[in-house]
Amino acid sequence: MVMLSSVQIARPLPQPPRPAQELAAPILLSPPHLTGREIAVLEASLASGWLAPAGPAPRAFEAAFAEATGFAHVLAVASGTAALTLAFRVLEIGPGDEVWAPSFTFIASVAPAVQMGARPRFLDACPESWTLDPALLAAELWQAARQGRLPKVVVAVDIYGQCAALRAIASLCAGYGVALISDSAEGLGATQSGLSAGRGARLAAFSFNGNKIITAGGGGALASDDPGLMAHARSLADQARSPAPHYEHASTGYSFGMSSLMAAVGFAQLAKLGDRVAQRRAIFVRYQEALEDVPGIAFMPEAPWGQSSRWLTAMLIEPEAFGLDADALRRLLAAEGIETRPAFKPMHLQPVFRDAPRVGGAVAEALFAQGLCLPSGSGMTTAAQDRVIRAIRAAARG
Repeated sequence: MVMLSSVQIARPLPQPPRPAQELAAPILLSPPHLTGREIAVLEASLASGWLAPAGPAPRAFEAAFAEATGFAHVLAVASGTAALTLAFRVLEIGPGDEVWAPSFTFIASVAPAVQMGARPRFLDACPESWTLDPALLAAELWQAARQGRLPKVVVAVDIYGQCAALRAIASLCAGYGVALISDSAEGLGATQSGLSAGRGARLAAFSFNGNKIITAGGGGALASDDPGLMAHARSLADQARSPAPHYEHASTGYSFGMSSLMAAVGFAQLAKLGDRVAQRRAIFVRYQEALEDVPGIAFMPEAPWGQSSRWLTAMLIEPEAFGLDADALRRLLAAEGIETRPAFKPMHLQPVFRDAPRVGGAVAEALFAQGLCLPSGSGMTTAAQDRVIRAIRAAARG
């Protein structure tokens, strides 16, 4: 018997030719889009000797972000979740407090408050925007006031680049003395009532995760026009150190500062915010025009109170008309090397919140069942988008 050597065993067996679509590069949902200035600003930051969350880079990024959004005060932090944690903390959320939020969102919108002992209550979305329904909020606030159980905080959330109806929501909250936080992690570059995302809330949180319209490779920001809240947040982000030559603490805080390197990247990226919004909106329009004749497809509407950044192009699939449901289409596209994302699973359907009270939920459930987010990176080529469009049309024909 002839024994194969270990070298022979390790040699790969010949493989049959792979179909062309398998050889094509994967198309990602929302990859970072570099400006070309990131290496230069990183080198400058390294040369300066500033790496930690201190020095000129974080302050420069905060100033640029304030100018881009119109907020009076900005604090650069380690993540969008860190920004939300600080927002809940400075508003003194504690055990037994109620925090209201839309059910159609990501868990970070409420997780920090729950970790502080608050009880979440979830409200449905409105079909015209997929964000918190102001009419539903108005009815619930009126009822809660009559029963003496008003929430401590309402969280409005920007979804897929579309701002919540912040002017209406802020007016409602102010009328009942309820604080308002805007989770604008997905909203940067969008507008509402002529203002930037988050403006009008007492505090707004942003994310610069790798998939966002502007990225620092991570990181986030807390923004507000209230100097007192922001001074408190800045102290908490730096371990709540009291002024002293030694370590002095009257309370506990966090290590939430954004590093100088992340801030330098964010600064370079921020200069292209307007271009990135224009590119993503153009990608949305091209999808819409190329697929408008396909039965069973409807795209996320643009709310009448603002302009979406179209951070992600989101659509709904009606299975009977299209021939597949959203999850089957997702799996088919994945087999073609095309990354998509299901719409958010509502918070009231999440196991961790199975006992949380909710109001409505049918809209959020329908968005989850039928929603799919398509590749939307601002650096997406026409050829890559054509590949996605062809795959969707082929699936509909199948």
